[in-house]
Amino acid sequence: MTVRTRADLEQLPAYVAGRTIPGSIKLASNEVSEGPLPSAVAAINQAASEVHRYPDMGVGQLTEALAARLKVAPERIAVGCGSVALCEQLVQATCTADDEVVFPWRSFEAYPIITQVVGAKQVRVPLTAGHAIDLDAMLAAITPATRLVFVCTPNNPTGTLLRRAELEAFLDRVPSDVLVVLDEAYFEFVSDPDRPDGIEIALRRDNVASMRTFSKAYGLAGLRVGYAVAPPKVAEALRKVSIPFSVNALAQTAAIASLDAPDELTKRCANVVAERERVHRELVAAGYEVPETQANFVWLPLRERTAEFNEHCLRNRVVVRAFVGEGARVTIGLPAENDAFLVAARSFRRAEQ
Repeated sequence: MTVRTRADLEQLPAYVAGRTIPGSIKLASNEVSEGPLPSAVAAINQAASEVHRYPDMGVGQLTEALAARLKVAPERIAVGCGSVALCEQLVQATCTADDEVVFPWRSFEAYPIITQVVGAKQVRVPLTAGHAIDLDAMLAAITPATRLVFVCTPNNPTGTLLRRAELEAFLDRVPSDVLVVLDEAYFEFVSDPDRPDGIEIALRRDNVASMRTFSKAYGLAGLRVGYAVAPPKVAEALRKVSIPFSVNALAQTAAIASLDAPDELTKRCANVVAERERVHRELVAAGYEVPETQANFVWLPLRERTAEFNEHCLRNRVVVRAFVGEGARVTIGLPAENDAFLVAARSFRRAEQ
């Protein structure tokens, strides 16, 4: 006899990570090319000699540090093994097989995977023609079976941002028993003064949670640590369904050190924003359609030309993230890395013409 596994797993889409090709410039995973903040590197090196000990299972020190930095009560905070783990925990904590999860599409590609793993029904809501989240359509998709709504802003992979007033108007109309999760993985890169602050909103509304990560701006993608700020009951539920010791000791140490280096973070994010604006401007000048972006990447909606563009970039030793038939997401790297990408992008346009 063959061991039986769930039949529906055969239809489960695989999460596709950005490719790493030796000798090529990797602009496929929204990593920060500069690496961890210098303060975090020093803390990691010092903590490395203690990795034979189990980490703090309750992530107490980091929780207290986040509470102090964000001016939030500790009972509202849940720390997880990256924000993707928190996404899965949120679905686990709110949904059964009879329930629905609503999310924009295309958006963070883990949403449909984690929803199906838990066994809930996924409801994908198409983006607008401008590659932004369609809040009216999201609202219309909510039914009595809806338990959770993911709202990614800036949206991954398109980079588009929801403004404060439109998000507040949407939240005003969402039923009070539906949890809205504001996925703010790229919050630190947002330069628009009209941006919403998910944490501030979560403190005012009983059905909103904000989720952020140390993987992007802080440069700790390899250590896997993120956090949610939510109503106390939701944060408690997140902690209940978490895997024991899932946030490792080095991640906790590095995250605390990163919180203590706000000036280093501010300088880094300013550099990324300046490069983002330059790359966007150069791509538009080259004839590309590029929606506004407030993240650390740009989106090229190349549709049927996406695969061809991806192969062209690979031949030029630049790795981008291709969503075949839809578009390519390109991370903002260091100036020299961005220059190499722009050379490839311009030569593709010339060949196309």
